[in-house]
Amino acid sequence: MESEVNGILVAAHELKAPLNLLRQLAFSLDEDPDNTKNIQSKMIQVTDRAIRQVNDLTKIAHLDREIFEIEPIAVRSVCTDVSDELRQLFRFNHRSLNLDYANRSRLVVANRDLLYSIVYNFCLNAMHYSEHDSFATLSLHDRRSFVRLSVRDFGPTLPSDIWQCLKTGWIKKPVSISMRPGSSGLGLYIASKFSQYMNLNLGAIRHRDGTTFFVDLPVSRQKVLFI
Repeated sequence: MESEVNGILVAAHELKAPLNLLRQLAFSLDEDPDNTKNIQSKMIQVTDRAIRQVNDLTKIAHLDREIFEIEPIAVRSVCTDVSDELRQLFRFNHRSLNLDYANRSRLVVANRDLLYSIVYNFCLNAMHYSEHDSFATLSLHDRRSFVRLSVRDFGPTLPSDIWQCLKTGWIKKPVSISMRPGSSGLGLYIASKFSQYMNLNLGAIRHRDGTTFFVDLPVSRQKVLFI
């Protein structure tokens, strides 16, 4: 019971953060049209991210009752769409997101919406915890019968207990990560639940100057006609 309550508190704290930010931005509105336009754009982005997290949590609640179809999808298309959605957010926060597509296998087996959320949360996590004016890299590489999708950031290293949890199983509840305060706990929980549903291998590699989060996607044997 205590573990469940702690998970709820972590999720509540992280969902409250964008509301506080919206409140601060609202107080920053003034009569300067250029400044107002910039703040309105930021407010829309904060709202969109909060709505996406709520939608993802709703999907998690329905994973046992709804069928999220697993089918061949174009993995580069998913990654590019996430990059396009987050490009302005990275720029506002003085970060950049690089793409490294080295995979020859273009089709993987997954649910597009769930995979999109995994990539989105990986990238959002990297944006929060990379150093100022640094970059994160979203990569695709072939690994035998699967494609490894990874996001490398340059920030505080992942604590050993979270790394071991990813190495040996799944993140079973939202957790706060002491060395990475903010939204990483909820994002990793969402990515873990969706990966578990699709029976994907999710993991992390710790570096001296950051972390790589990855998910392994089975290659589809369907012939590629149009990508």
